[in-house]
Amino acid sequence: MRSLSPVEAALCVAVCGSVLAVGIPAFVRDLHASRLVEPIEGLNRIATAAAVQASENPARQAYPEDAPQTPRVVPSGKPMQDPPGTWDHPTWVRLGLGFSRPHSYSFEFDSDARGGRARYLAVARGDLDGDGQLSEFSIKGEVVEGRPPETLPMEMHREIE
Repeated sequence: MRSLSPVEAALCVAVCGSVLAVGIPAFVRDLHASRLVEPIEGLNRIATAAAVQASENPARQAYPEDAPQTPRVVPSGKPMQDPPGTWDHPTWVRLGLGFSRPHSYSFEFDSDARGGRARYLAVARGDLDGDGQLSEFSIKGEVVEGRPPETLPMEMHREIE
């Protein structure tokens, strides 16, 4: 077996370096994106269900009642498996939100109806690295009597804390 010449070794290093230069940023980007799937999908599920309910009911009954932060304690540093019954609150049932697998975020739903207008705010909070700093995602919706429901764009604060 012969050894590599300096030109062959330099070529191998250049090819490996090029592969790593492309592969590592893509891997890191995909890793960060995977951490965003749970809160974004959860809030989108809430927004879709809330819009359906708002279109089927008068404004004063458009959205379900408030639901507390569930689970009560934000998972810290690693995904958490909920005990049975965690997602049995009537609002979570109406909105179709619940987790049967370990998850990393807690969700909260607040609604308010006054006169011919109803609003909601749904929030997802997570502490992915266990440092006490929370990522927060939120989505808002509103319906005014006689108009279709409106969902505002999702907001993110420290999404990759």
